[in-house]
Amino acid sequence: VLFLTCGAINATKENDQIIKENTCETKMGFACVLEAFTSTFKTRSISNKCCGELIVLGKVCHSALVKRTLKNPLFKDLSPARIIEKSIQTWNNCLALIDSPSPSA
Repeated sequence: VLFLTCGAINATKENDQIIKENTCETKMGFACVLEAFTSTFKTRSISNKCCGELIVLGKVCHSALVKRTLKNPLFKDLSPARIIEKSIQTWNNCLALIDSPSPSA
């Protein structure tokens, strides 16, 4: 049990370090942070504008922020595996949207 607890604490510290070093919390507007959050933790889509901001945020920041949020006691009843899967799906959907040429191009 002690090993698992230490592992969880180290994982949290590691995510906090990643977030701090990459200034993750300052790279997206609040409205888009909420959209990305609800896309990952609830069932809602994310707008094209916020997809763009998410891609600029970067996969490392996105992943670290999701993992840190999962450590919050408010989300203890959620399945971490399912949330990580949804966060990857949100990321991949945004990446495909941003990478695809617009119809007007």
